[in-house]
Amino acid sequence: MKVLIGADQDGTHLKEVLKDYLAEQGYDVIDKTPEANLDFVDSAVRVVRALQEKEGDRGILIDKFGAGSFLAANKCKGMICAEVSDEHSAKMTRNHNNTMAIALGSGIVGEELAKGCVDAYLNSEYAGGRHQIRVDMLNRMC
Repeated sequence: MKVLIGADQDGTHLKEVLKDYLAEQGYDVIDKTPEANLDFVDSAVRVVRALQEKEGDRGILIDKFGAGSFLAANKCKGMICAEVSDEHSAKMTRNHNNTMAIALGSGIVGEELAKGCVDAYLNSEYAGGRHQIRVDMLNRMC
């Protein structure tokens, strides 16, 4: 699985931790924000555009609180992103909402919790079925 990752200036350290962790787990990690001085809007949009162009399978966005990246990502047509700060939410948002990306706050979650959230998200699959109704509703909003 190809995982696209990006961070603003406040999320750079956590991004580097997660890149190493994901590579150790066997994921193909593509860093869309190699520079460390980006705004969360720019970093989120880079990952979203790459997802839209099918450069990767899932995305991880990181800023200080997660909210900025979450908001920026969901402004892009066809994107479903969730802000998460626990493993259960990370798993369920993929399972029920078919999220293409998650947003993490480096000032909210520590390194170990971030790893747990990423594991839960990447190891979960979309359930479809009754959940597709809501996904279709979200996609029609754009």
